[in-house]
Amino acid sequence: MLDGKVMVTGGAGYIGSHAVLALLDAGFEVVVIDNLVTGFDWAVDPRATLVEMAVEDPRVRDVIAEHGVKAIMHFAGSVVVPESVSDPLKYYRNNTAATRSLIESAVTADVPHFIFSSTAATYGTPERVPVKETDPTRPINPYGMSKLMTEAMLRDVAAAHPMNYACLRYFNVAGADPQGRSGQSTVGATHLIKIAVEAATGKRDAVSVFGTDFETRDGTGVRDYIHVTDLAEAHVAALKVLIAQPGESHILNAGYGRGFSVLEVLDAVDRVTNMTIQRRMEGRRAGDPAELVADNGAILKTIDWTPKRAELDGIVRDALTWERALAERGR
Repeated sequence: MLDGKVMVTGGAGYIGSHAVLALLDAGFEVVVIDNLVTGFDWAVDPRATLVEMAVEDPRVRDVIAEHGVKAIMHFAGSVVVPESVSDPLKYYRNNTAATRSLIESAVTADVPHFIFSSTAATYGTPERVPVKETDPTRPINPYGMSKLMTEAMLRDVAAAHPMNYACLRYFNVAGADPQGRSGQSTVGATHLIKIAVEAATGKRDAVSVFGTDFETRDGTGVRDYIHVTDLAEAHVAALKVLIAQPGESHILNAGYGRGFSVLEVLDAVDRVTNMTIQRRMEGRRAGDPAELVADNGAILKTIDWTPKRAELDGIVRDALTWERALAERGR
């Protein structure tokens, strides 16, 4: 076990709040740093300590010292691909520059372990599917590039300082905590399953399908959807490997190794809700590749992690249950 606490940045957000739950459930002590611009204080489990602060704030070093932080899981940042195309400087500020400040704080405070929330967008349009970690990284949008730049920083910092790291390249994260403790609560979210269950609960009148002319089996984009709780547990497993192997660092795909098209996902929502979600066919969005599916062989071999929630209808069901709970809360 870690001789100190885990700092989770962005721990009041969607994926970060689930990582907090997974860490606490595994017996770790957690302190959360979040500026609450897009996160919610009520999403942070009360077993954790919440500090309202931006990750680039130099006072993060004081929080690290006060709480005896020995590992950082970094989720804070901006995540909307089309927005990154229209406002690239926001992404290089919030993702790359802010993370550089956080890494500097970690090095100054002698934090030995760092886990980074990376993305499959680092691959751009892959040469093959499923895509492996060793395949070329050629981002086609600033979001992916901002994350790839952070991976490079971590590689160089780990070579110069006593720190090891794991970069988990997420594919499409969806679902909610099966116990109903957290879920995706962001207003104006852009994730397909979130949008679809919002439509199912009356928050939207339709779901836009962006692109019907991709070279895929039904013309719509294909993605590898991973349950957020499986992903959170992968972070805990990765941390345990970093602790056990202090000289080793890892870049790992976090996905299931199979993809579903937009239309297949909407069909699953129709099945789970027993209703028909209105679909609105629109043109492609800037920066969207036709297909992104993980080769997950490396993560399965490297860390002690086995996906437990890979069934698409189950992912949709958990997302829908959370969305209905939000509606009951008036959110």
